Amino acid sequence: MKNRFDLIIFDWDGTLVDSIDWIVQCIQHAAVQHGCPAPEQQAAKNVIGLSLENAIAALFPLVDTDTRLKIAEHYGQQFYLRQISQDDLFPGVYDMLQQFKQAGFRLAVATGKKSTGLTRAIEATGLTGLFCTTRCSDQTASKPNPLMIDEIVAELGVSKQRTLMVGDSVHDLQMALNAQVASVAVTCGTHSEMTLKQYQPLRCLSYPTELLGII
Repeated sequence: MKNRFDLIIFDWDGTLVDSIDWIVQCIQHAAVQHGCPAPEQQAAKNVIGLSLENAIAALFPLVDTDTRLKIAEHYGQQFYLRQISQDDLFPGVYDMLQQFKQAGFRLAVATGKKSTGLTRAIEATGLTGLFCTTRCSDQTASKPNPLMIDEIVAELGVSKQRTLMVGDSVHDLQMALNAQVASVAVTCGTHSEMTLKQYQPLRCLSYPTELLGII
């Protein structure tokens, strides 16, 4: 894998930031507050990475549109009660991104978060200036549609053959397959190695920092 890539696209939650348990708690809390049973932990994890609207629809397919909107709104309010900081990054992620940047890699983020939330999170974790561009669910199509990757590649003028997607969920890896770019899976977030391997990643790593020395 050495010298194979110029552009690394990272997912955010569960890949760079240790936020999955908090997201699950917020989903469960929002559901209960609006008269729906709290989804099981893995069921909630399974929708992380999708746009919020698609995630709520997948978890509560029989719930009316108005209630889904209320659940989504309550989730957002609950999620931002917790202030994140650089300490919420997985260990070594800050230094890893700095090293990749200094080595000449172009870095990007593709996430199911909304753009205002990602901007806030990048600032709070001290990563401002490290990413060439980002794509969020309110700017383009939700994962696993390949449009996030297609737009990033087109904007930066990098070939897909020189692009790597790094993510922790099946939505990340399916998006990479749909976009016809290589992927690396990390198991520190939503899905297990067994599940992620079905989507043909080049490697399954425990943490993204294991990329150092590999690419």
